[in-house]
Amino acid sequence: MEKTNQKTLEEIIRVDHAGERGAIKIYEGQLLALKTIKQDETLKDKIEEMKEQEKEHLQYFEKEIQKRKIKPTYLLPLWDVMGVALGFGTVLLGKKAAMLCTASVEEVIEDHYQNQLKKIGNDEIDLKAKIEKFKRDEVNHKNIAYETGATNKGLYSVMDKVIKTGSRIAITISEKI
Repeated sequence: MEKTNQKTLEEIIRVDHAGERGAIKIYEGQLLALKTIKQDETLKDKIEEMKEQEKEHLQYFEKEIQKRKIKPTYLLPLWDVMGVALGFGTVLLGKKAAMLCTASVEEVIEDHYQNQLKKIGNDEIDLKAKIEKFKRDEVNHKNIAYETGATNKGLYSVMDKVIKTGSRIAITISEKI
């Protein structure tokens, strides 16, 4: 593929901007619960670290949105509230649920980024390189989540499906509006 379609490019940057911001909001919700209701310093430290990487990702897409004059998704305020609520709620359900939230979202993002990489042409080498790097970071977050206790066995499989479905819906909507 030589050149990236402009509409595709706008959708990629819009949705990735929304997604990285959403990840930060999920972590903010988790951290809020960990600082107020559930005390788990180890988990808090892991989440803080992952949140810092997401901030780097968001800063990149913020710059791209401005540089390319792309409108962010109109649903950012809704995604913000839902992200914080999801993060907060999963921590209340316990460490396994909190880490499953990360694992489930990151699995969807891993596939999402892989699909985007197939659509980006040779004219967008920097964008492609950043998405490849961010994809590696997200896979690392997924692995950390499973190493830290995430499970999708038993009733957690329902939560896994709900979070993945919600993430896919948010992606589809954010690409378009």
